[in-house]
Amino acid sequence: MTHPNNHSSQAHCCGVKQSRSIEAKDIASVTLWVCPMHPEVKSNTAGPCPLCGMVLEPMRPMVHEEESSELQDMSFRFWGSLVFSIPLLVLSMGGMVPMTVLHHSTSLVSFNWLQAILATPVVLWAGWPLLQRAYFSFLTFNLNMFSLIGLGVGAAYLFSLFTLLFPKAVPEAWMMHDIAPVYFESSAVIVSLVLLGQVLELRARGLSNSAIKSLLTLAPNTAWRINQDGSEEEISIIQVQVGDLLRVKPGGKIPVDGVVTQGASAVDESMITGESLPVTKTSGTQVSAGTINQTGVFTFRTEKIGSDTLLAQIIELVNMAGRSRAPIQKLADRVAAFFVPGVIGVSAIAFLLWVTMGPAPALANAWVVAVSVLIIACPCALGLATPISIMVGVGRGAREGVLIKDAQALELMEKVDTLVLDKTGTLTEGAPKVQRCIA
Repeated sequence: MTHPNNHSSQAHCCGVKQSRSIEAKDIASVTLWVCPMHPEVKSNTAGPCPLCGMVLEPMRPMVHEEESSELQDMSFRFWGSLVFSIPLLVLSMGGMVPMTVLHHSTSLVSFNWLQAILATPVVLWAGWPLLQRAYFSFLTFNLNMFSLIGLGVGAAYLFSLFTLLFPKAVPEAWMMHDIAPVYFESSAVIVSLVLLGQVLELRARGLSNSAIKSLLTLAPNTAWRINQDGSEEEISIIQVQVGDLLRVKPGGKIPVDGVVTQGASAVDESMITGESLPVTKTSGTQVSAGTINQTGVFTFRTEKIGSDTLLAQIIELVNMAGRSRAPIQKLADRVAAFFVPGVIGVSAIAFLLWVTMGPAPALANAWVVAVSVLIIACPCALGLATPISIMVGVGRGAREGVLIKDAQALELMEKVDTLVLDKTGTLTEGAPKVQRCIA
């Protein structure tokens, strides 16, 4: 199948003769992949974002989609990093907690080598995706939070490794008790914390897609087609063609959009209109995919399939709303573009000031200060809080039966103080229940 280019509408991923946009097993072959941090980046195949290095995710979730492979990978790396980071943190704080026995029984050099052994798998294995993203950000000059994470972790780890391997090359001013200082625990703990943030973020994105998955399940996977000889056969939804005659039995879901040609029944269209009362369908009336037939039997002629159906357009609307960018998000992007270079500049200035004016050992203190600025000023929430909020908000709205057109509308709703409704059933379920009996 030929995929659309990046400027084409996703609604054209499927031709008229191919009803694949609703079928879960075929979505992966037709959907585009998009960067969660840069929604303008789209690709026909999965892989890293060319701007920031983040893993691209499908624009359309699948009905039976298993747990995200990226979430599984990040979770595995996070728990693996904890295995090494926790003992490393306890050992490095030996002078602050009751671990003095270890310090007395082990030389400081051997102790530093033990820290290096524990920190290396955390930084080079568990933190490898973070370092890759930092590399991509500098390569394309799209600086983001991973830029600062990569600088901070890389500086702390490489400096510690250098002082451990080449102690004689370290200036005297850097020495503490005749041993060069190491900061392996800082690099390892930072990686673990950032991985924890990535796991929480990926879980939030997965939960926000549950509304779209529930919409995908509204369309049945099969349909009853009436052949030219009058016989009926059950076929897969992807075999339905425009012009086919389909029969809907009592309690069945309507598979595609069409016009009733024979029979009559009442159809529950609450998933589209919100109206709780069934609508009578007779010859010549329209029916929509995903709506539920009640007690009658009728035949209808297929008019729209695949991405042309009303249900597919609703799903696409929810998808587009989740990927849209609110005005406040655009402001955050502009701030981040200046914030990251600014933090790097402040780190350099802090280093120079501590080298020239700081207390002894000046170089060691200056290095710690510079690395601290890079790490602490990491704008994690600045680039991710708004997109995650929009995705979760749109997803929750869809689960409650509210379709949000775009992120700007969601942002403007905060200013609404009066809501006017035009009919019964919008807020009520339309199904009275006995609350209590008074004899």
